[in-house]
Amino acid sequence: MLRTFDLVLVGVMTATAAVTYTIKHRAELKLEEVHRLEAEIKLEEDTIDLLKADWALQSQPNRLERLVKAYDDELQLQPTQSTALVHAKELPMLKSEVPVPEVTEAKASAKGATEASGKGTTLAGAAATMKAQPVPKPAPRAEPEDDADEIETGSVE
Repeated sequence: MLRTFDLVLVGVMTATAAVTYTIKHRAELKLEEVHRLEAEIKLEEDTIDLLKADWALQSQPNRLERLVKAYDDELQLQPTQSTALVHAKELPMLKSEVPVPEVTEAKASAKGATEASGKGTTLAGAAATMKAQPVPKPAPRAEPEDDADEIETGSVE
């Protein structure tokens, strides 16, 4: 009986060792993946820092002023007029907010105009019988409530 019990214990120990090895191997693989991801993150952060530094160099006012002077004949740049600047609320409404024209009435009136004048009806006659839709207008410009909408300009010198 002692031999059977010993064989069972040896089997349990072997199974336990196999499970422990498998868990350890999976943990090492996960650790390698974590190190790989950390290296990728570090590379991306370094790339972002490099691009920010490059942007700072490219957008220096002195450099831009030299480029404007060098290519003035080709580009013919003009200063922005203060009347050309608008707030977001002054823009016209979105296409999704524009009222949809009533197509059924337009077709009915165009069909009636065709029957009344014969087969020689033009599109202009049909368009004249359609109802005119109101044109959306931008909201009136109000005083800015906060400083976020104001545009600050600085010297190029």
